[in-house]
Amino acid sequence: MIRVLRETHETPESVAHRLERAGGRNRLGETNYRAVWGWNRLAWIGGKFEERDPSTGSLFREVVELRLEPKYPAVNRWHIERWVAPELYGSPRAWYSQTIERENGVSIPALGPYPSRGEYEHCFTLEGPRGEFIQLTPTIAEHVARAIECSRRYSRAKSRTQLYEREAREDRSYEHWAYDLLDDAVPAFHKQPFVTVA
Repeated sequence: MIRVLRETHETPESVAHRLERAGGRNRLGETNYRAVWGWNRLAWIGGKFEERDPSTGSLFREVVELRLEPKYPAVNRWHIERWVAPELYGSPRAWYSQTIERENGVSIPALGPYPSRGEYEHCFTLEGPRGEFIQLTPTIAEHVARAIECSRRYSRAKSRTQLYEREAREDRSYEHWAYDLLDDAVPAFHKQPFVTVA
């Protein structure tokens, strides 16, 4: 009996080349963007794991350890990732102070070791509007990376200001509409007799 545990795919060279062209290389000489297949992308996860008997499903032991597990729930999809410098995770001391978990008297880093060489973080999962599979192409990969790079050029403060201005315009527009509607619904002079004096 042949049993397939997980489907793996290597990133096509044409996709890797287009991602490098769109995002360049980082200070370590690696590309800033990469495409990974969900089953291929493993990440360190620390904690208490339950091991069960495959035939009965009964628990036969609990173990506290670090494991490499699939990073993304969408394991049968392509994901675009962007490299993040290690200093953005804080110092190693801060990393461990924020990620240490204690299980059965054992301290374990829940997110694994400090990413001293930086880490690739998720940017985009390639799938259709209803979650259907879409095949990764060089054009799609380059478009995603360029869109992310373009969005990074806008400062958060400027984007936030534009958002607040848009919301204020929408609020004013709604108020005008509501006052006009209410004004039209009320008879003139609230049905009071109107007499002009000359």
